[in-house]
Amino acid sequence: MSQIESCPTCGGKSKIKENEGVTTYEALQDKEVIKKVGQLKKAMQKFKEKAEALEKELQELKGTK
Repeated sequence: MSQIESCPTCGGKSKIKENEGVTTYEALQDKEVIKKVGQLKKAMQKFKEKAEALEKELQELKGTK
């Protein structure tokens, strides 16, 4: 994933790239922001499902003692 920071010039959200010590800011377009939010939602959902599965497994292990 790209690094996202606020642009020091305009204050808008932008992708940053560093090349030979020079930081370049590229403004994010609405489509890009929506895509990033979608990616984050999918990642959070996968994490939530794994956490729930581990919680269930833990409860089963506690019950067998």
